[in-house]
Amino acid sequence: MLVNLSEILQLAEAEGKAVGAFNTPNMTSLGAVISAAEELNEPVIIMHAQVHEEMGLCKMDEIAPVMLFFADRAKVPVCVHLDHGEDLDYIKRGLDIGFTSVMYDGSNLENKLNFANTHIAVSLAAKTGASVEAEIGSMGARESGAAGKNESIYTNPDAAKEFAENTGIDALACAFGTAHGIYLKEPKLDFNRLEKIKKLVDIPLVMHGGSGVSHEDYKKVISLGIRKINYYTYMSKAGGTAAAELKDKTFFHDIEAAAGEAMKADVKAAIKVFANIK
Repeated sequence: MLVNLSEILQLAEAEGKAVGAFNTPNMTSLGAVISAAEELNEPVIIMHAQVHEEMGLCKMDEIAPVMLFFADRAKVPVCVHLDHGEDLDYIKRGLDIGFTSVMYDGSNLENKLNFANTHIAVSLAAKTGASVEAEIGSMGARESGAAGKNESIYTNPDAAKEFAENTGIDALACAFGTAHGIYLKEPKLDFNRLEKIKKLVDIPLVMHGGSGVSHEDYKKVISLGIRKINYYTYMSKAGGTAAAELKDKTFFHDIEAAAGEAMKADVKAAIKVFANIK
């Protein structure tokens, strides 16, 4: 069942939980995520990030129609989300293809330009009925895990309020101590900052860099208003580990199957935490 981000986050808000958002740069990861969500009867968000093309993983024009096909026939609500769109032309292309949600990422820009471009993204999305997520503050590292231009800049609560109110976005990604990629040390999350942001911002909040956070911290941030959790690195790592540990690597289809099952198991475990399923 294909839905937009606002619809799926309304479900999360009503039940006081978070929805998992998983990058699906290939058929194996896509199948793993949808299958896990269906088995748990939970809504899910599947994502393509602009940086995937730079990483040589997939092109939006090729993977998006497949994502939309899987979402449309899924037994649970599925949002097809363009993650970390860094330029407006790319976002417009995604909306034209059929993404039901887009994230404009102007977090490395000056606030004035980030505001202006985000407002344009909202106007573009309104023409197709898609939702818009945007970010103020910056986690420093890019979605690929590579270092960004700047060090992490924690989101200022007052700036978050102004940003949300003046751009018309549907969800706000904020920086409060998480990072993309594999954590080299345990993340120290600024719960007080997140609590202040929640009190000032009247839209769902998003946590990027969700892989590697403890179960206790997941529960805490969800209680403080996080309704979407981006998760990919540890899911992908689970697939890689399963492939590496497979004894007979003669056939690629066996490697792919082992990786897919491991990713599915990891996704199911993450969804259970986000949705508070015992």
